[in-house]
Amino acid sequence: MAEITSIEPQAKNKQRCNVYVDGRFYCGIKLEVAVKYRLKAGMQIERSRLDEIQLETEKSEALDRAMTHLSATMKTEKQMDDFLASKGYTPTVREYVAERLKYYGLVDDNAYCRAYIGSVHGKGKRAVELDLIKRGARREAVEQALEEFEEDDGEAAVILEKYMRGKTADRQTLGKAFRYLMSKGYSADTARSALAKYGGADEDN
Repeated sequence: MAEITSIEPQAKNKQRCNVYVDGRFYCGIKLEVAVKYRLKAGMQIERSRLDEIQLETEKSEALDRAMTHLSATMKTEKQMDDFLASKGYTPTVREYVAERLKYYGLVDDNAYCRAYIGSVHGKGKRAVELDLIKRGARREAVEQALEEFEEDDGEAAVILEKYMRGKTADRQTLGKAFRYLMSKGYSADTARSALAKYGGADEDN
């Protein structure tokens, strides 16, 4: 059994309040819901009961907010979960919303990874992988999408040419250029190929 230690109106929405359990923020709910269920500071309650209350009263609103958030750009499953968590929804409500979004085909890490790879330019395979991981895409979705990703040494050569503008193509500078391409996530083979297209090669790498 846990204890509601305080219930405070939200600063940006006076119609909602934050519920703190055992001294820590637990969830956000409508003020009318808090009144309806007679929630108050000092009340002993199971966390699962608070989950049930929020699911019963706010699942539709949570789904609407999620769909609005999706209207601008695609999101990974984790990005959506983080968004809902930031709005004070409990794991129970977030799981409900995630299931609905997957059912409607609105959130799909596999589709997200494919779309990202199809739109990205000027980055190598490793950089793309790190970007997708940073965005919270599931590891298996990232790996599957990367199987279809091929680095473009022509694109790397264009990046190299921009990097080399105003520089002398000596051995030291070409070595720095090679490392620059590697920093963009390109493989050593792609970096070497780009150097060859440019007219130089970093033989030590």
